[in-house]
Amino acid sequence: MQNKGLIRLFAILLALICVYQLTFTFKAKQVEKDALEYANGNPQRETYYLDSVAGQPVFNFLGIRKYTYREVKEYEMNLGLDLKGGMNVTLEISVPDLIRSLANNSKDSTFNAALNLATERQKSSQENFVTLFGQAFEQIDPNGRLAAVFNTVDLRDKVNYNSTNAQVLQVIRKETDGAIDNAFNILRSRIDRFGVAQPNIQQLQTKGRILIELPGVKDADRVRKLLEGTAKLEFWETWENGDVYPYLLKANQRLREMNETGENTVDQIAEKTTETPEVKPEGKKAEAKKDTTGTSLLDELDKAQTKDSLSAGSAADIAKNFPLFSVLPPNTSRDGQLFRGPVVGYAHFKDTARVDQYLKMPQIRSIFPRNMIFRWTSKPMDKKGDYYQLIALKVTNRDGKAPLTGDVITDARQEFGQNRATSEVSMTMNSEGAKTWARLTRENVGKSIAIVLDGLVQSFPTVQGEITGGRSSITGNFTVNEAKDLANMLKSGKMPAPAHIVQEEIVGPTLGKESIRNGMWSFAIAFVLILIYMLFFYSGSAGLVANLALVTNLFYIIGILASLGAVLTLPGIAGIVLTIGMSVDANVLIYERIQEELKAGKGMKLAIQDGYRNAYSAIIDGQVTTLLTGVVLFMFGSGPIKGFATTLIIGILTSMFTAIFITRLVFERWLAKDRKIKFVASGTAEWLRNPTIKFLNKRKVFYGVSGTMIAIALFALIFKGLNYGIDFKGGRTYVVRFEQPVPVQKVMNSLTPEFGSAPEVKTFGGDNQLRITTDYRIDEDGNNVDSDIEDKLYDGIKQYLPANTSEEEFLSNYRMSSQKVGPTISDDIRKDALISILFALVIIFLYILIRFRQWQYSLGAIVALAHDTFIVVGMFALLDGWLSFSLEVDQAFIAAILTVLGYSINDTVVVFDRIREYLHLHPKQDRKDVMNAAINSTLRRTFSTSLSTFVVLLAIFLFGGTSIKGFTFALMMGVVVGTYSSIFIATPIVYDTVSKVKERITRKKK
Repeated sequence: MQNKGLIRLFAILLALICVYQLTFTFKAKQVEKDALEYANGNPQRETYYLDSVAGQPVFNFLGIRKYTYREVKEYEMNLGLDLKGGMNVTLEISVPDLIRSLANNSKDSTFNAALNLATERQKSSQENFVTLFGQAFEQIDPNGRLAAVFNTVDLRDKVNYNSTNAQVLQVIRKETDGAIDNAFNILRSRIDRFGVAQPNIQQLQTKGRILIELPGVKDADRVRKLLEGTAKLEFWETWENGDVYPYLLKANQRLREMNETGENTVDQIAEKTTETPEVKPEGKKAEAKKDTTGTSLLDELDKAQTKDSLSAGSAADIAKNFPLFSVLPPNTSRDGQLFRGPVVGYAHFKDTARVDQYLKMPQIRSIFPRNMIFRWTSKPMDKKGDYYQLIALKVTNRDGKAPLTGDVITDARQEFGQNRATSEVSMTMNSEGAKTWARLTRENVGKSIAIVLDGLVQSFPTVQGEITGGRSSITGNFTVNEAKDLANMLKSGKMPAPAHIVQEEIVGPTLGKESIRNGMWSFAIAFVLILIYMLFFYSGSAGLVANLALVTNLFYIIGILASLGAVLTLPGIAGIVLTIGMSVDANVLIYERIQEELKAGKGMKLAIQDGYRNAYSAIIDGQVTTLLTGVVLFMFGSGPIKGFATTLIIGILTSMFTAIFITRLVFERWLAKDRKIKFVASGTAEWLRNPTIKFLNKRKVFYGVSGTMIAIALFALIFKGLNYGIDFKGGRTYVVRFEQPVPVQKVMNSLTPEFGSAPEVKTFGGDNQLRITTDYRIDEDGNNVDSDIEDKLYDGIKQYLPANTSEEEFLSNYRMSSQKVGPTISDDIRKDALISILFALVIIFLYILIRFRQWQYSLGAIVALAHDTFIVVGMFALLDGWLSFSLEVDQAFIAAILTVLGYSINDTVVVFDRIREYLHLHPKQDRKDVMNAAINSTLRRTFSTSLSTFVVLLAIFLFGGTSIKGFTFALMMGVVVGTYSSIFIATPIVYDTVSKVKERITRKKK
């Protein structure tokens, strides 16, 4: 083997990268284990511990760099919601509403008719909404002019009465895209408030849709309200810290008096005894120091009265000395400069909520003037990201609202200031806003104006002078990205961008833990079975090398997943296990080839060399076709399906590398040491070694068998139909677990009055667990719709819960999961599913055509794939309701179908490859005999690969948990049907079509 040194170096480097990436996960788990020990069953203490150590180093990489716990969490392997619990939300920004807000006459009949027509067409079109709107407008009124509708104050500089419809549409497209991007930025800043580890937010392929994953969140109603709320951008006048300081001293004195008198109000907010955990680097166990001096805020405020204690050092140093709530006296030196401005204090992020509680207490709130309110900054002040600044805002309006809001901003952009190396933000306001802005800046020269978004201060620039005309620049030590973020935030107030939840999934933490346990059991059992099988079938030496390749492959898969920041889901675990099962195929192909070379009389060294070389073609063709289906899954899937596709793609690539190169390195090492190598076990040496089955002679019989199976499937599809999941029909699904088995019909009857019609209620995984599906109010949007339906669900089934179970307890402990899919997104899912299957068939057809240079091979493969798909789909229709688990057709089912296609074509291509080889070696022999011989020669490989893959899937099916039983059942059926079609359908069709073409050519010659 050439380039052995390079391959060895690559394998070692890849292994080191995997170890490095997985170390972050290991260190994070160490710290979290320490947190559990420290908390001793108290979730609040666990959270406090993790917050306290967020900025402390816990991993020292070779003395080169120290990583804090926060950084380690960012780099650890992400677990999906089905493994960790949490909430998955797909939001849709309403493009029609955005367009309506840009128009100057939203009551125009042509305009509204065009919006309605475009909305209707979008359900069945891949075009973006703005294009559809333009087409609809022109269809309704060919002579209509969009410039007349969109020549508004906000668009005056971009649209005039001479603008063409195409030009106006271009402006609308740019404005709506900008509004969607701004909404994305706002949502990204909002999810930071949840304190969720490893949140995920990304724009989906469909413009205007945003996916948000929040692992571990429990208050779904709070999430919905925060995500669907309209952005609130405000400009506030501020207090100088010197004016606020005396009030803070009085508050300190009052808190001390309350503490001395033992008022319960204080005790409810802060514990009398606080424990400050000390976390040592490298995950050593935590220790706790007890502080019995009383409420720590009192002490820190008291210390802050001494000006000398704050007179030196940076702001970060001050915050370090006063970790709970550092109060800055007026004119305090900070970083060598005299400090003025609206910043009145600092707090560690874990303590901001407690400080807010103190400041809201009636006894404390009464000390401060009515027109003084406090808000935290949105970004931390220190590099570690631990400390936030508290800003004092001045209320100047009688209604308590901000004097200026974001809807007056017409444009904002990042620019480089004149003669400046740093970025600044240029902001433009409309005429009404310009007047108010001029007054605010005139009255606050030398003071700060705070820019507040959703209650958090984004920036508080100092006013240098009165600003007239509505154009102004915000300067500071901004980086380019910081300036862009601020500009986008300012633009977010320009127009309403309502977001509606169109898809939602909630997984309870209990179900997540069960999924991890079930997934790990299925994984371990399947993997052990594969290792045992390889040792049994291919001897202790060759089997051991194959197992070494499998273990290395598994290590590479997990390490690469961690390196890419990919999310590991339950289908992802299934993908890994399935990949391990399928990766056996490459080893089997190589070993069978080597055995053939040995039987031909070649020496061990030459047999290994030729065996690897002759197996390359079949390995590459088989794996590439499966890889193509994985790519299709990744392109069209989302959430868990994309996770499954990711593991499948990575697994195929790593399995090829380990099977071809790692095993070869081991064998050549053994050969160099004259070690004896055996490639077959004595008990399996002659198993299917030289079969002489006449497959093609019986092809019409198998055509009849397949025709019968297809007829049964067609009968089931016509007269029974498929059980579509909410992915394809829309609706809400709840999985509820009870203490005892409950009667399905009674639960359905109890919920019917609540939902207005009978929901679908089925047993799901056990007699005490039900799956409840309803389309009640699925077309309605709003913050309260989902919570109202949860109320009705609770009211309908609370009689089956333990006495005095509250709704909060029900949602936390008995509702295991919930899912919502709106009608619009279900239409798109159906469309994407159909496109993905057709696309997979097309690219497979083209690949085989290119590789085998005859359309008959492509035809045979596609007919076999269509045969497999139709039978699996038909069996789902036939067996639904007869089995103890759900056979719903949903996104996971489509993923299973595509995986079946990949597996089936893998099997088929291996057979085709051997047929091509035999036809080349024996060109003058009868074609039927040659093809029969080729099929017989692959039977040992087909048996080993199919059996190992089926056993793996059976382990997942039995131990992988209820949620993926339907998914794995489809895969098991696909393996059986796919193996059958590769031999009995695909090859006979190639033979028949080639024979008919030859007969036609012969007749023409005569």
